[in-house]
Amino acid sequence: MWRTRAAAACVICRSLANSSCGIKRKSPLQNLHLVSRSIHHPYYPSAKFQRPPLRISIQQFSSLNRLPLHKTKLLNVKHGYQSHRNFWLARLASRLLRIRYLILGSAVGGGYTAKKTYEQWKDMIPDLEDYKWIVPDFIWELDELVDIEKLLKALPDADDLAKLMPDFDKIGESLASLKGFLSPGSPGETAFRATDQGYDNDKQFKKGLLGELILLQQQIQQHEEEARRAAGFSSQQKRKVSDKEKIDQLQEELLRTQLKYQRMLERLEKENKELRKLVLQRDDKGIHQRKLKKSLIDMYSEVLDILSDYDASYNTQDHLPRVVVVGDQSAGKTSVLEMIAQARIFPRGSGEMMTRSPVKVTLSEGPHHVALFKDSSREFDLTKEEDLAALRNEIEIRMRNSVKEGCTVSTETISLSVKGPGLQRMVLVDLPGVISTVTSGMAPDTKETIFSISKAYMQNPNAIILCIQDGSVDAERSIVTDLVSQMDPQGKRTIFVLTKVDLAEKNVASPNRIQQIIEGKLFPMKALGYFAVVTGKGNSSESIESIKEYEEEFFQNSKLLKTSMLKAHQVTTKNLSLAVSDCFWKMVRESVEQQADAFKATRFNLETEWKNNYPRLRELDRNELFEKAKNEILDEVISLTQVTPKHWEEMLEKTLWERVSTHVIENIYLPAAQTANSGTFNTTVDIKLKQWTDKQLPNKAVEVAWETLQEEFSRFMTEKKGKEHDDIFDKLKQAVKEETIKRHKWNERAEDSLRVIQHNALEDRSISDKQQWDAAIHFMEETLQSRLKDTESVIEDMVGPDWKKRWLHWVGRTKEQNIRNETKNELEKLIKCNEDHPAYLANDEVTTVRKNLEARGVAVDPCLIKDTWHQIYRRYFLKSALNHCNLCRRGFYYYQRHFVDSELECNDIVLFWRIQRMLAITANTLRQQLTNTEVRRLEKNVKEVLEDFAEDNEKKVMLLTGKRVQLAEDLKKVREIQEKLEAFIEALHQEK
Repeated sequence: MWRTRAAAACVICRSLANSSCGIKRKSPLQNLHLVSRSIHHPYYPSAKFQRPPLRISIQQFSSLNRLPLHKTKLLNVKHGYQSHRNFWLARLASRLLRIRYLILGSAVGGGYTAKKTYEQWKDMIPDLEDYKWIVPDFIWELDELVDIEKLLKALPDADDLAKLMPDFDKIGESLASLKGFLSPGSPGETAFRATDQGYDNDKQFKKGLLGELILLQQQIQQHEEEARRAAGFSSQQKRKVSDKEKIDQLQEELLRTQLKYQRMLERLEKENKELRKLVLQRDDKGIHQRKLKKSLIDMYSEVLDILSDYDASYNTQDHLPRVVVVGDQSAGKTSVLEMIAQARIFPRGSGEMMTRSPVKVTLSEGPHHVALFKDSSREFDLTKEEDLAALRNEIEIRMRNSVKEGCTVSTETISLSVKGPGLQRMVLVDLPGVISTVTSGMAPDTKETIFSISKAYMQNPNAIILCIQDGSVDAERSIVTDLVSQMDPQGKRTIFVLTKVDLAEKNVASPNRIQQIIEGKLFPMKALGYFAVVTGKGNSSESIESIKEYEEEFFQNSKLLKTSMLKAHQVTTKNLSLAVSDCFWKMVRESVEQQADAFKATRFNLETEWKNNYPRLRELDRNELFEKAKNEILDEVISLTQVTPKHWEEMLEKTLWERVSTHVIENIYLPAAQTANSGTFNTTVDIKLKQWTDKQLPNKAVEVAWETLQEEFSRFMTEKKGKEHDDIFDKLKQAVKEETIKRHKWNERAEDSLRVIQHNALEDRSISDKQQWDAAIHFMEETLQSRLKDTESVIEDMVGPDWKKRWLHWVGRTKEQNIRNETKNELEKLIKCNEDHPAYLANDEVTTVRKNLEARGVAVDPCLIKDTWHQIYRRYFLKSALNHCNLCRRGFYYYQRHFVDSELECNDIVLFWRIQRMLAITANTLRQQLTNTEVRRLEKNVKEVLEDFAEDNEKKVMLLTGKRVQLAEDLKKVREIQEKLEAFIEALHQEK
């Protein structure tokens, strides 16, 4: 096809070249495109072709877009060739355009397909943005720290590099000779294969620390095989060195290899620990933010904390596993626990008892080595000595506070959590050391109490007993081993630990005795495992790292390991910690589901009991009941502000008059009434009122106001509110009321302001209208009648019943009453003879009365005469005063004229009006102080008391009691325990 098109194009070109109209122009062939010329005229020399310069502006285009357009004049050609030329030009243009569009479409389609494939591959590639933390930060900052251009300039040139290159001609000759040596059938082929295989293996195993460990293990196996061969065939071989020396040499070499292997393991663990620490700290650095879940051991520890407060009154005992650390006093229990926790966290003393209560220690892994108590948010940094000292001091204080007066040890558990990188997860309980003798300063029952505490923890069938035995003392002096063998006769959950092995090796005459202890042949008790540890040189200031180094150095040089009395896995606290942790989690996995089922059954029983006994009540525990009672009490305090002012003032005025009426009558009114004229009466009244106001009255008024406030507060607190009243709160409300009243104190400035107001009120004598006058008379009459009634009652008790009561009720008088009755009759005759008689009897009058009574055969003491006269005259005076009140009812007119030209004097009415007005003004002032200040202060005190009670659990237990409360408490705790156990079991299964 291309040939046909080329031939056609040649015909057109030749016709164009031959056609001429007499115009001189260049060949039209030169106006064709270069591509066209190369297609049509392959023989045409394109290298010599030069494009003629165009006289018009031409826009350049790529051949992939469109052909260049040449704006030329139409050629004058013959008519016979016109249609034929146009037809072939159109065909040529269409073919060229088709090829170009095919190329363009292929390019566009291929580009789109490549882009789509790239996007798919990009989506398939995982996002490595979250794993940037794997690459250290200094790698990303390397371009900032290192000058790459300067480094490139410092590199040698190509010529210098060529001089440094080896001589490849000599290398070729060496390779040729080596090829001949290793040719098939040559003697070096077999050796080379073996060497090559060994080199591959070494390269595989020696790469990294793991390869070194595997090589060491192979060496250990080889040494063991050599040792066995030397032991088996030593009798058949004749060597220069004896067989025994050879065996000793091999054992020493084996021990060195094991220690080397152990050090490399520790090195690997240390590196792993650092890496885990970095991983745990990545959240703190903000590299990868995510919410950390609560660790498995923390969830388990929370369950144990709840169980420690749970009263197992429904036969659901706590059988969850924990590691119980028991041992004789000063056997090294605390030191072993500190080595496991990797911190000196416990107080210590030289020979004296330091562990006075159980201490529950929860070990868990974390980025920082810290410790904190269950009921405190303070974290103690265990890498700082000052925090360690503060932690030890806090533990000692808590222990001493938990011990009750008269006791030496306590059953109260102190809960402590220790976190740090590389710690084995478990829960340990450090118990007080078992003693054989009670020394001075201890309670008599200390020994029995320690035994009971130890048995209470060890009788748990799932508890792991960590029995600590002092290796530096005689085994026969041990007490704890007998106790442990009683609680775990088969030794299925006991781990025996022999401490102070370094001292034992020096002091024990026969090292085989230590071997017997570790093998379980010396003590009657059995155990799952036996361990020997060293917990330092006895210096309390030693650090954990120095103790570890000392322990490792001791066992490295110890004859106990060299002579195979102890095995490598039975020594060091590190191996002990791993073994205890494995045993603990094994026990947890075996028993936790059974405990969850037991608490589920207990929950069903408690819920059934509640539904049967309290079907219409909500299951409110003690804290919820306290909150409900708190809201009720606060509502009742607020009700005090809703008491009307009238009610306050009536109560205050009535109570205040009851409190001061005796003083007014006895010390003011009666003395003033004995005066001769009105001027002296008013002067006496003014003096006595001022003295009373300055000294007693304000204080009495404040006391009355405070008592009134207490009465109203008590009324609101104790008032029953119908069917909604819950008597379970009565005890709490009473305690809150008493404590609030004890704390509340009236404003000290109230008396000073009240004194001024009362003094001004009592100085006023102007009665403005008749209504006030009548009110004063009514007030005076009520007061006098009340006093007269009291006086009549006193006289009746003195003289006995009158003749009517004696005849109607058949009662008689005593001898003393007869004497008083005769005395009363004689004194009444004296008053009738002199109605203006003064209030006191003269001595001659007393003598006259006594002689008259003796004349009738009645012997009377002068004191009895005066005492009887006081009551008789008082009755006479009160009756006279009441008669005077009736006369003064019409005396307001004379009062306005100041009693001028009148024989009537009503100064006593004015006195009682002044007293009445002072009472009203004082009641109003006290009411304002109550409503504006004291009620609010009382409400504040109530809130403070409630907050203090809310923080005091013992107070709440004492004030909110009863079967209903206890049942709700047990139900709440059982539900909480079951839910936490189920959450822990789910997390435990996920960890598997």
